[in-house]
Amino acid sequence: MPDLPISSLPAAITGYANSLLVIVNYTPITSGRTEAVPFSAITASISGTSGSSGSSGSSGSSGSSGSSGSSGSSGSSGTNGTNGTSGSSGTSGSSGTSGANGSSGSSGTNGTNGTSGSSGTSPVSTYPYVYGLFSQTGNSDTISGTTSELSLIGAGKGSLLISANGFSVGDSFSFKMFGDLGAHNNDTLTIKVKSGSVILGTTGAITMPSVTNSIFALEIGFTIRATGTTTNASIVSSGFYTYTSNASGSLEGASFSTLNNTTFDTTISNTLDITVQFSSTNAANFIYSEFLVLNKIY
Repeated sequence: MPDLPISSLPAAITGYANSLLVIVNYTPITSGRTEAVPFSAITASISGTSGSSGSSGSSGSSGSSGSSGSSGSSGSSGTNGTNGTSGSSGTSGSSGTSGANGSSGSSGTNGTNGTSGSSGTSPVSTYPYVYGLFSQTGNSDTISGTTSELSLIGAGKGSLLISANGFSVGDSFSFKMFGDLGAHNNDTLTIKVKSGSVILGTTGAITMPSVTNSIFALEIGFTIRATGTTTNASIVSSGFYTYTSNASGSLEGASFSTLNNTTFDTTISNTLDITVQFSSTNAANFIYSEFLVLNKIY
């Protein structure tokens, strides 16, 4: 039917008490009464439980935009939701930056179990690392029948060289060597600890008794006290050399402790060497090493 102005509508002869009438359609009937619908019946579809603004509606508490909806504070994208700040994938969530699996989390890059963490593959320590530098894997050459100063170190794994500027103040090292020797009575044996041509320590000339196939031990400790060029760098070397005497069966030997702060230079490469020298060519004089290990201990 065509639209009619409100003034053209016939007066209602009956009605519903206490109701606000809203015309939703006009259909004349025999009695002349107009059709009416209570306002509450219309608004129920908007503000009711299932309405757009109701508790289950799009904007209601359980709706998509409500507090429990997908975008609400507890929804998947809300503050506490899966993707929210505190959610499992959010900044503070288990997979977020600060979460257990995040970059700063226990399993993250910087976490305890992460790459750079204390248990990771590339841990970062505030203390110097302790590790082996060199291990001799066979007997050295036998030194005998000569008065020349010769090296007592054999081939092995690792290196006895510290590169230029490779030392730091406080660096400390432990050196251990074992081997066999023989000596002619009253001949001397001199042992030197050297870096290139620089003497770090020496036993001096030891007057030997008659010795046959004796086990010897040489143990030395080193600490870098200062770095730099000669007269600035400083290293202390302390050690002892022992062997078993044929006559008494007791341990005999010599000890030393030397501070070199004049000729030691850390700005150049340094290669550790142990040299020995007999005072005569008597065939009874011989020495060779069987075991040698150099460790960085601090």
